[in-house]
Amino acid sequence: MKVDIEKALRKALKTGRVYLGSKRTLKALKSGEAKLVVVAMNCPEDVMERIRSFDVPVVTFNGTNMELGAACGKPFSVAALAILEAGESEILNAA
Repeated sequence: MKVDIEKALRKALKTGRVYLGSKRTLKALKSGEAKLVVVAMNCPEDVMERIRSFDVPVVTFNGTNMELGAACGKPFSVAALAILEAGESEILNAA
């Protein structure tokens, strides 16, 4: 089943728990809270390496960090985000 990442992301932001930004994403990974990580196509390589060092599914968003920020309804760039609770979203099925 193909999940529309943008739509699922918006629903997760409304109904679940999501941490935006590389620093908060890495903190969520370290604490074991993150169930899924979404990264922009232009996420910095050093951040990607640190994210990949954790055993958590990673989904690459088909767009830049500015487009990922816009998809989240934010007026700033988002290179990475962590899904802690999906809420009513199907996003965890995207991995």
